Amino acid sequence: MLKLAVCVSGGGTNLQAIIDGIADGTITDTEISLVFSNNKNAYAIERAKKAGIRAEVRSPKDYEKREDFNKEFLAVLKSANPDLIVLAGCLVVLPKELIDEYPNKIINIHPSLIPAFCGKGFYGLKVHEKALERGVKVSGATVHFVDAGTDTGPIILQKPVMVEENDTPEVLQRRIMEQAEWKIMPEAINLIAHNKVKVVDGKVKIV
Repeated sequence: MLKLAVCVSGGGTNLQAIIDGIADGTITDTEISLVFSNNKNAYAIERAKKAGIRAEVRSPKDYEKREDFNKEFLAVLKSANPDLIVLAGCLVVLPKELIDEYPNKIINIHPSLIPAFCGKGFYGLKVHEKALERGVKVSGATVHFVDAGTDTGPIILQKPVMVEENDTPEVLQRRIMEQAEWKIMPEAINLIAHNKVKVVDGKVKIV
């Protein structure tokens, strides 16, 4: 049984996709042991509670030093004994200690086809704003492992989504969520749960 700790900062739509995937059998041999948020007002916390999942909130604002928050963040995650940490719309900059503790055991969903529109400063609607400014015809989403860089870890799955002529950032964001993010995040977790994802020479192989 793969135990997940899911980290969220906002509405938790990707968290809901995981909860639903476990419920409908899209994801098997998997359970969510913890939902963690840095935002006390995140609706994702309500989603966790409705599903009967342990939810913990710690805000960096409540700590004098960022190091103190980082220690608590790591301690809370470790208390859930996760096999995989899932960043599902998590805006916390992960401390190095956490990344070192869980090599190739942290995954993230990014709303573009990496390496396009990724890296420092590219999150949320900003990704879609830049994609539309550039005039791309195809965007999409990427699930990748997390390493010490920003959106630089090995890519697990990607799914393209067509950009339409009258798209706004909000409309494109919604389409990418519905057509890509909510599909490939559960798929990636299910693959990992069944030991089908291997990292070889910095690249993912699905076996």
